[in-house]
Amino acid sequence: MSRPDKERPDSLSFATQAVHAGNAVDAGSGAIRTPLVLANSYALPEDPEDLSWSGFDVPLYTRNTGANQRALQEKLALLEQGEDAVVLATGVAALHGVFFTFLRSGEHAVVSDVTYEASYRLFAEILPQRYGVQATFVDTSDPEAVRAAMRPNTRLVHTEVIANPTTRVCDIAAVAAVAHEGGALLSVDSTFTPPPLYRPLADGADLVVHSLTKVINGHGDAMGGVIVGAREHIDAIRAEAMVDVGGVVSPFNAWLISRGAITLPLRLRQHVSSAQRVAEFLAGHPAVAYVTYPGLPGHPQHALAERQFGGWGHGWMMAFALDGDAALQNRFVADLRVVTSAVSLGHDESLIVHVGPTGARTAYWPEEFRRYGHLRFSVGLEDPDDLIADLAAALDTVRA
Repeated sequence: MSRPDKERPDSLSFATQAVHAGNAVDAGSGAIRTPLVLANSYALPEDPEDLSWSGFDVPLYTRNTGANQRALQEKLALLEQGEDAVVLATGVAALHGVFFTFLRSGEHAVVSDVTYEASYRLFAEILPQRYGVQATFVDTSDPEAVRAAMRPNTRLVHTEVIANPTTRVCDIAAVAAVAHEGGALLSVDSTFTPPPLYRPLADGADLVVHSLTKVINGHGDAMGGVIVGAREHIDAIRAEAMVDVGGVVSPFNAWLISRGAITLPLRLRQHVSSAQRVAEFLAGHPAVAYVTYPGLPGHPQHALAERQFGGWGHGWMMAFALDGDAALQNRFVADLRVVTSAVSLGHDESLIVHVGPTGARTAYWPEEFRRYGHLRFSVGLEDPDDLIADLAAALDTVRA
């Protein structure tokens, strides 16, 4: 066995990388952790004549790059096993950064028909109406549907590993092959499947996007987004979506997310093990109309999830509904005492929200979602026995 060395991050296991990557002894103070640097400008060399004022190779101005942003990018690129990474202000800024950088007027994209609402609106409304970018929405869990939607001017295929909110799983390797055959890039939103649960780049994805606001930060106190991929692609996003559009992450948020990511492997194990138990409990309860979670044998892509995620689990996100109307779903949520009713996901506390069956993108949802709506449930770090007891009590209340 070769000796691990934090000066050679590739020699370290994932948990050790999460601790040490992107961190260095501060030359000025001697602090052993990269400090929070709130400056928006950095000292110039004596002769700055050859500097590019829009460059991002060295810190000049925080919109171009900053010390905490660079530290976080180094950590995330290593954890995702990508060549480079760029961190932006939010997960949506990261998604927009990909679409804005790699699609031109008159070009075409193939997009998952079940996707995060901001992604859907960008492709259904904003990009077509303002920039003339056309999109075809398809079931990306079917590679042949993706193939049939490809056009000569298709430049990008975009999907989610686990679709939000239905938890449909995409075969990334198969879709990557279709995209590349058609001369397109594959971008993947992997927010529900952070490393080491899954790494889409290893299966052929060109760009991986995460909302860092969610489980990578994991504490519900900072916003950010990241794109990981080949350096040539990341540099293009830096130049256009970060420097010219200005979607840069704040130093404080970058510092918070760097701190939160240290415990990602520990938190992720708790999230996924608890989610499996909770999903099995809900699936067996007579008041529950349906549960969608890739870890359940009845999930349509359960076998794919088992193969693709390599034994790390099936995530911590699920959707379910009670057998009743929206008022019943909301009474159930209101009766919970441990689970918190709030939007977002991947926090330390469990979060739940009822989403109704209306809106443009619901046409692509399964029949049970369109009938009942769904309760989007992000399983947190609480003891799973407490979560199950809380759910059971609220279910008993609404049944009574």
